[in-house]
Amino acid sequence: MALHEEPQPVPELAFTDEHGEPRALEDWRGKVVLLNVWATWCAPCRVEMPTLERLQERLGGDRFEVVALSVDRAGPSVVRKFFDEIAVGLPVLVDKDGTAIRSLGLFGLPATLLIGPDGNELARLAGPAEWDTPQMVAFLEAIIERHQKKE
Repeated sequence: MALHEEPQPVPELAFTDEHGEPRALEDWRGKVVLLNVWATWCAPCRVEMPTLERLQERLGGDRFEVVALSVDRAGPSVVRKFFDEIAVGLPVLVDKDGTAIRSLGLFGLPATLLIGPDGNELARLAGPAEWDTPQMVAFLEAIIERHQKKE
């Protein structure tokens, strides 16, 4: 994951939670957010999901959050079923009409954006990653620390 020279604005994204309640990236304002756009039918997405869960367990809290946004058109039930099968406790968040892919200019899944506490995109990665490696955790801890000091 390479950092942008200058943070980039992120378009407003609207999606729903497992219960159909509206959610938006604004809900996590003030935290560094790792926004992972994925789908249950995407094999690399399925493989990386447990690493996102472990990253959330390690770093998640008042300064950092993993936001896994599914673009499954079948809705939250297929995401819940997959999460239950692999024992992932991340919230079920779904963009059924694929607006996020278009708004963010994504060209494949998975795609991950690192978003600062101010809501601007700090970095982007196309493709899967092992999110819980010591190197990735150290990288993200440094980003979190840097951006908390600016607040």
